[in-house]
Amino acid sequence: MEGNVMQYRTFKKTGEKISLLGFGAMRLPKKPDDKVDESEAIKMIRYAIDNGVNYVDTAYVYHDGESETVVGKALKDGYREKVFLADKFPIWEAGDESGQQKLLDEQLKRLDVKMIDMYLAHNLNVPLWKLTKKFNTLKFLEKNKAEGKIKHIGFSFHDNISLFKEIIDAYDWDFCQIQLNYMDTEWQAGLEGMKYAAEKGVDIIIMEPLKGGLLTDSFPENVAKFWSEADIKRTPAEWALRYVADFPEVLTILSGMSNMDHVRENVKILSDALPGTLTEKEHAIIQKVSDTYNELIQYPCTACGYCMPCPKKIKIPTAMNLYNEWFLFAQSKKTRSFYEMTFPEGRAPSDCEACKACEELCPQHLNIAEMMEKCADIFENE
Repeated sequence: MEGNVMQYRTFKKTGEKISLLGFGAMRLPKKPDDKVDESEAIKMIRYAIDNGVNYVDTAYVYHDGESETVVGKALKDGYREKVFLADKFPIWEAGDESGQQKLLDEQLKRLDVKMIDMYLAHNLNVPLWKLTKKFNTLKFLEKNKAEGKIKHIGFSFHDNISLFKEIIDAYDWDFCQIQLNYMDTEWQAGLEGMKYAAEKGVDIIIMEPLKGGLLTDSFPENVAKFWSEADIKRTPAEWALRYVADFPEVLTILSGMSNMDHVRENVKILSDALPGTLTEKEHAIIQKVSDTYNELIQYPCTACGYCMPCPKKIKIPTAMNLYNEWFLFAQSKKTRSFYEMTFPEGRAPSDCEACKACEELCPQHLNIAEMMEKCADIFENE
């Protein structure tokens, strides 16, 4: 264990303490064959727990199901008792009301646990909220809570603020999970939703604090200029995480970490990130950076992977990222070179047939077919 002392916040429903950093198992390290590097992932998760992280989040669909299995293995040897284990219920996989129990039992089997602490109705939007009501999912969740298979009931959200308020008001939720970072203050639930949930006594879990890495991987020159104006020098990741941590309403912040360096850095950052400590000057600088990024980024993809697999086997999140990088990095030759190495003939954006199956699954509601056409125009039509 290193010398960092993790910050904890109080879970209102129970009075228990939850670490400010949560380990998100959506972007685990991968081998060349695209499978999870199980050994390294387990080391990362256990390192985080050894250094104070007590919230680990996974989902049925992450890494095509591998995430739950790897998380379960990481929580062996006494680690399960040290954490709040979060998992998500993918209602769209149930088929009908009777298929819900089979799904939850499969998740428990993958995780190799008897109970999930924090269980979320996953990715609620207009159609999935309708399905939740049609399948009587809340009664199903309450039944399993009474049976001891789940402990706390929540939901994760990807839609507009009016629907968010409707869902918050529809049930006595223990917690909710929303996307929030300094670029997305008015996107989906945003700051308004965060405040609304807090007023209703619902604890708030934050996802995408780094916007899928866009706030750290892409670093335009004019953004660097703004950061240099700050009295305290911080990394892009530290600025992004501290922005979210500054809100006292936030219970924990999920970060999808892909290597040990990410884990070490995030543990260090959130070990001394107290709420309300950013200065007025620092908030002003963050706003300048936010405005600059929002002007440059064409499509706010977070690389969540919900759009995959593509029928044409196109790596949609990668195409999105490279398209954004083209504008962020002043049409860099490196971006073009990487594009050419990444997309073979027959599986490139130009091969998109605009079936729009991906758009129906996208939490950000992006016009992916349009982006594919634009991406092909830039990178394939010199």
